[in-house]
Amino acid sequence: MHTILGINGTSGPGLAAALKKQNIRVRGVSRRPAEGDWEHVTADVTNLTDMMRVVDGSEVVYLLVGLQYDIKVWRRDWPVIMQNAIEACLMHKAKLVFMDNVYAYGLVKGPMTEDTPMRPNSKKGKVRKQIAEMLLDAVRERGLRACIGRAADFYGPRCATSMLNTTVFERFAAGKSAFLMGRADKVHTFTFTDDIGPALAILGTDARADGQVWHLPTSNEPWTNRDWVDAAARGFGVQPKYQATPTFMLRIIGVFNKLFRELVEMNYQFTHDYVLSSARFEKTFGMKPTTNADGVAQTVTYYKNK
Repeated sequence: MHTILGINGTSGPGLAAALKKQNIRVRGVSRRPAEGDWEHVTADVTNLTDMMRVVDGSEVVYLLVGLQYDIKVWRRDWPVIMQNAIEACLMHKAKLVFMDNVYAYGLVKGPMTEDTPMRPNSKKGKVRKQIAEMLLDAVRERGLRACIGRAADFYGPRCATSMLNTTVFERFAAGKSAFLMGRADKVHTFTFTDDIGPALAILGTDARADGQVWHLPTSNEPWTNRDWVDAAARGFGVQPKYQATPTFMLRIIGVFNKLFRELVEMNYQFTHDYVLSSARFEKTFGMKPTTNADGVAQTVTYYKNK
């Protein structure tokens, strides 16, 4: 039994499908019912009793939970969720695979690799560093079997929480101009969502992944934010019109919009080059990422057929 905490998120169904291909029984967990090809149970992962119940009988547990994009919620809930997952996996002798982002690295010059030190320069990044260290400490000090899979910002079909989907693909699909955070001339790598599930399944089933941080397969093509806009526009057959939004504008919008207020501290990812290297994963496990052109084409097709 492999249990997915946060089955109703962007990556959950794809991971479940990848596991089912290996004839692995899947249990999906979320606060609300989520229909799919898995055994579903509802639970509150901030509650240790609930966590113990849903992890019972699991060989591998995937922590894919998403929280409201609010630093107060992150500070309150993320350490609790991580501690609960650690305790439940230790109790039931399950392996824990945590899907993380790259906020903990902070602003990095050059490609981010698994050896990049965690030096967050944002409040959210500090929370991610805290919970990653909780997991790695449990590996070293308590014998937890676990690993971390990190992805860049992601995009793709069926991805409602993607910044690129929301600001570029959805807007072109609606006949509007695109909306870009930061600078259009800066390189920004994105992880294609349909690559995430198969990659996480590898981390869950291959013992070589244990005890380490891995960057999930992500194309290393040096596309700028403008390149993403141009490619999406070609797919939709529209002019590549966009509006770039500098940090000061986000601050102004944030006075009236809480989400934009939360995004201000993360805008460094769009005002500087943001490059994720997944070379170690690709070399070790032999999985190559979807090219940017193919990912854009699949995403455009999804919106055209909605």
